[in-house]
Amino acid sequence: MDGLLEPLLVPFMMRAMIAGAVVGGLCAMIGVFVVQRGLSFIGDGLAHAAFGGIALGLLLGVSLERMTWVALPFTVLIALGIGYVLRRGSLRGDVATGVFSAVSFALGVLLLGLRSTDGPQVNVETVLFGSILAISPDDLITVGVVGVVTTLLMAFTWTKLAYATFDPELAALSGVKVAALDYMLLALTAVVIVVAVKTVGIALVSSFVVIPAATAKMVGRSIGRVALLAVAIGVVGSSIGLMLSYYADVASGATIILTLGGVFGLALLFKKK
Repeated sequence: MDGLLEPLLVPFMMRAMIAGAVVGGLCAMIGVFVVQRGLSFIGDGLAHAAFGGIALGLLLGVSLERMTWVALPFTVLIALGIGYVLRRGSLRGDVATGVFSAVSFALGVLLLGLRSTDGPQVNVETVLFGSILAISPDDLITVGVVGVVTTLLMAFTWTKLAYATFDPELAALSGVKVAALDYMLLALTAVVIVVAVKTVGIALVSSFVVIPAATAKMVGRSIGRVALLAVAIGVVGSSIGLMLSYYADVASGATIILTLGGVFGLALLFKKK
């Protein structure tokens, strides 16, 4: 038993465990509405948009540790842009997301190329795949603040958000401010995605949003139960994946996603027809 709890006695593992659990729970909670609206691709798209924000920060001389504060407003603007296009009704969600993410990623590559060769070296692998074990106390505070604000906003708007998700036309006729809720959900998704990029990286962060919500949707019967199940899967899956990576001495972010994928596979296997 002492050996099992050994990782929890290591400070960097404890920080990684807390950050992983909070980010896993937040992504899963947001993912319930994202998956239900058929916008599963948006997690991947906003992660690519975050790369553009990170590259902009590097060009401006901001350190990689403080890059979140440049990537956040940049990614939120991209998310609001996607929302504006969606509300005009001229393009489908996957098309709008694909266009914005491709342009943002290309902009990121362009900005990285414009950096001075005398600037600090950037480990692209860390940006792409994250480094949850390198979470600092400052990062943990950022994750905590984002977690509290996101949870409060979701709790206060939960009923109306669910109404606008399942029947937006009827919700609008009932006086629900559907447009404002749509923009709020997209902005919150962008904020959570940028924070999650630090843990699992750009390449894997969309899995944090989609897999727990998709797994819970196969098992739960109501939006409330689906949300609780998704958050539980995100938190527990993140913790188990991190512990497995510690003992197997393999990449943490990838192990967490593979653990969530394993839970999805089990749910699919035992799902009642």
